[in-house]
Amino acid sequence: MITLKKGDKAPKFSGVNENGEKISLADYKGKKLILFFYPADNTPTCTTEACNLRDNYELLREKGFELLGVSPDSEKKHQNFIQKYNLPFPLLADKDLKITKAYGAWGPKVLFGVHYDGVLRSTFVINGKGVIEQVIANVKSKSHAEQILER
Repeated sequence: MITLKKGDKAPKFSGVNENGEKISLADYKGKKLILFFYPADNTPTCTTEACNLRDNYELLREKGFELLGVSPDSEKKHQNFIQKYNLPFPLLADKDLKITKAYGAWGPKVLFGVHYDGVLRSTFVINGKGVIEQVIANVKSKSHAEQILER
């Protein structure tokens, strides 16, 4: 359950991207980071969200943002997702859910009446000092970049 809010210190994290390279919050010191959590590569809603961010990537970069996606998928699955949809940003493989849980992006969900725990689609905008500037818990996959920019 997402409990982090604007003004909170962003939890430190370290993980491996699609190429097996280690990435941490410290790598973004002095930069604005859009850290977005999504359930799985190649699913319809996650693909729509990732492609919306891809299509608005240059605009987001012009506004000074870096992007980093996080899901429980493997590095290999991330590589395929990036190649298939030409995604210009890295994806972390959070297979042990350590990062996802640190940000509260794991919790109860319901699908077709079935209750289960899973990744809560959410986004955190973190400033260059490691402070959360924005939390988006109700992500609109078709217009996610707009949600980020309208803050």
